[in-house]
Amino acid sequence: MNIGDKNQYSDDYLLLSGIQHFIFCRRQWALIHIEQLWSENFFTIDGQIKHEKVDEKHIPQFKNGIRILRSLPVISHKLKIQGKCDVVELQPDDNGFHFSKYDRKYKVFPIEYKRGKPKTDESDKMQLLAQAMCLEEMLGLQIDEGACFYFETRRRENVVFTEDLREKLKNAINEMNNYYERKYTPKVKKTSKCKSCSLRDLCLPELNTNVSVLEYMKKRLLE
Repeated sequence: MNIGDKNQYSDDYLLLSGIQHFIFCRRQWALIHIEQLWSENFFTIDGQIKHEKVDEKHIPQFKNGIRILRSLPVISHKLKIQGKCDVVELQPDDNGFHFSKYDRKYKVFPIEYKRGKPKTDESDKMQLLAQAMCLEEMLGLQIDEGACFYFETRRRENVVFTEDLREKLKNAINEMNNYYERKYTPKVKKTSKCKSCSLRDLCLPELNTNVSVLEYMKKRLLE
């Protein structure tokens, strides 16, 4: 499997970007990724602008011996998940993975860019780990760590990929795949997180679980 090969994508696989939505709120994830609803707010637009700046340069860069790959397409057939890495650094390492293209060994180090500051939950870490696990499957290696860069603090936060974090991610992705295959949108209780949710006006958490938001909206429009 060639790293960065866009032709390997599957329409039936989950999106890596959905992991953060899922950890934040399972219902929000389902509304976006199953029911195809989306609503913009300041936070989502600001995040898109910042990511566009990161993705501007698609040509690999070379700095201080480090090769920098941007907007790199990745996929895992084991996890049934796909997406792209904001940045993957190939850091020279005699004990690293041998890339025949460069005829040199490198340590593979994924980096995810985030608009705000480090979160209290593990959503950013798990999204980064999912990227790493895709790279592991594609290249046949193990990645022990990566980093999240936060625009608010202007700092990298290193993330160690522990077995505990890997197990949490696998459980979350299994649950996501289960909902996705069943086209099921779960109900949730209102919390303080709802105030910052871009879908708060579309969420309608009081709906019966057997009725989708789209069906509810169509029914209301016909009344």
